[in-house]
Amino acid sequence: MSQCSTAPTNSRGLPRFKLRHEDVSISRKSCSFSFLTTADQIVTAEGHVRKKRRSSLGLHPILSFSSCCVGPFFAAIFKSISVGSMCSNRGQIQFPASSAMSATVVRCNPIAHAVRSAQLFPAMHLLNTLHVPTQTTPSNKPLLYASLLQTCTNVQAFLHGLQFHAHVIKSGLETDRFVGNSLLALYFKLGPDLRDTRRVFDGLFVKDVISWTSMVSGYIKAGKPECSLELFSEMVGLGVEPNAFTISSIIKVCSILGKSRLGWCLHGVVIKSGFDSNRVVSCALIDFYGRNWQPNEACQLFDELPDPDAICWTSIISALTRNDLHAEALRFFYFMQRNNGLSPDGFTFGTVLTACGNLGRSRQGKQVHAKVITYGLCGNVVVESSLLDMYGKCRLVDESWRVFHRMSKRNSVSWSALLGVYCHNKDYESVIRVFREMDESDLYCFGTILRACAGLAAVRQGKEIHCQYVRRGGWRDVVVESALVDLYAKCGCIDFAHQIFVQMSNRNLITWNSMIYGFAQNGRGEEALSIFDEMIKEGIKPDHISFIGVLFACSHSGLVDQGRHYFNLMTGEYGIKPGIEHYNCMVDLLGRAELLEEAENLIESAWCRDDSSVWAVLLGSCTTSASSSTAERIGQKMIELDPDNHMNYVLLANTYRAVGRWNDAIKVRKLMEDRGVKKIKGTSWVETTSKMDSYLDVAGTDMP
Repeated sequence: MSQCSTAPTNSRGLPRFKLRHEDVSISRKSCSFSFLTTADQIVTAEGHVRKKRRSSLGLHPILSFSSCCVGPFFAAIFKSISVGSMCSNRGQIQFPASSAMSATVVRCNPIAHAVRSAQLFPAMHLLNTLHVPTQTTPSNKPLLYASLLQTCTNVQAFLHGLQFHAHVIKSGLETDRFVGNSLLALYFKLGPDLRDTRRVFDGLFVKDVISWTSMVSGYIKAGKPECSLELFSEMVGLGVEPNAFTISSIIKVCSILGKSRLGWCLHGVVIKSGFDSNRVVSCALIDFYGRNWQPNEACQLFDELPDPDAICWTSIISALTRNDLHAEALRFFYFMQRNNGLSPDGFTFGTVLTACGNLGRSRQGKQVHAKVITYGLCGNVVVESSLLDMYGKCRLVDESWRVFHRMSKRNSVSWSALLGVYCHNKDYESVIRVFREMDESDLYCFGTILRACAGLAAVRQGKEIHCQYVRRGGWRDVVVESALVDLYAKCGCIDFAHQIFVQMSNRNLITWNSMIYGFAQNGRGEEALSIFDEMIKEGIKPDHISFIGVLFACSHSGLVDQGRHYFNLMTGEYGIKPGIEHYNCMVDLLGRAELLEEAENLIESAWCRDDSSVWAVLLGSCTTSASSSTAERIGQKMIELDPDNHMNYVLLANTYRAVGRWNDAIKVRKLMEDRGVKKIKGTSWVETTSKMDSYLDVAGTDMP
């Protein structure tokens, strides 16, 4: 909320109030203050008091008046304040003891000192002395309360803030604009219940654009972007003119909710209102286009910025990374440093490390790691977690562990990153082991551990994790629920997976893909196709993974015509280039239907015809004596394409055995031994009551 603050602040984040000469009344016989600052300037009556004595100037009147003394507690508060000479060459400053208002006002000076020192308890005690019967309220009281509330927000002292709120109500200042906005900031950042914050907002006598913007931003931070949009509509309906921060917040809402049409309209409003030169708004628009898969528009906006700062550069780098343009993101990063001399922050390094990891460029990742050390960001949690992720994606698990071991502070983000490293490298046993060592876990941890359980088909441990998640108040996160659907589907509990899927209030593309693939894996192809058609009707655009599940369903259910239809739909209507997995599914579908010639022609026309894995699928379909000649030709071709892959020899030998050609199978084994190709031993897992036990396939040392 600090960016929406109405008053300038000093280096400690506290309001700095400017003292004007006309706000001060000075008399030769007495000194009466009608306005008191936070001791930034010195006002004296007759004589000159040096500025270095200003901290003790406000203390003298309180010690002078017996009505102001508060006993030893008050003295302890100011024990550290040196009470030096408070007299000028002409004499001592005198305050009229009969003036109750003056006595009340000067108390603000030590209160302000306590506020600046973040001494909230002494400030609270001093504030209690302000509530004495007076005829006039000090003019700086609202500013003092605003300063106190902002201090509570900065030092995260919510209970003290509640007590100051009570003082605000007692003083009748809850209708003041400055105090109200400070209360909003306190409740938004520290309040446990957003409903209390809304009650504070509704109780404001005057709601300016800062109040509305604070409420809109608060809903976004609380994970309720829909409420932000409704509040913005109400704000515009009441004729409140939004500022740049309001516009940027609503653009962020459009990014979160995927409301591209509204975002485009807001872009037009930005241009018409003259906010297009505002960096905050421009960064929000760049992020919006990046999240909506429009990187060209994001780059165009960035090019139109006259003098982009480091935040603008970080926004465009992040937008490119979101759109899988990782090489371009790295180019922007190096250009940012070499040509502009800007210093990247932790978020910039985190985004760049993500790009290096997705490209598998460990050398560049290590160079960025060296820059992180140079800039002194090794203690940044975001940077260190990104380093873990980068090394993990580059298959450097040992480097990831070293980074994790050297971390001075580890939180749930750090542990989640380590879990992601092991899960990405399919070391699911380590994922489960590390998860049990964690003190705390977040939603991402639950999603990762559930994926590990799905990879091991460990349904019992998956159910235990499911129970832990429910006990911690979950059950409404789309990532975890999608992982649960995937877990139960892969473990054969397809009906339970479908039950979770139906009960989900929010489904993303990953959820639909998990359900499609789950039905396909369990031999329920018709239901998988039905889920796919339902997804299309919901307006969700399928990706290449969606079509893998659909083609897999057609293959395992023998739906040849439907398989051809969806394969053509993928390439024609959706423009998705078929990958090796798609060709594998189609070849398997045609091979199961004994359409070997069509399957072979499909491989020959594919871009991946030199990949032995595609031919291996076709070889697996040649199990009859009538196709033995085709199998022999395909097997020889596979060995030529990849002579070091033991599976090519094993598949050809198994094909010979299936048709009774035992001598040929022995020849293949002899050829494998002569070339020094060894069969990799398989691993099996057995789930016990408390852990997963793994076993090597010792019997598999011989040719199967």
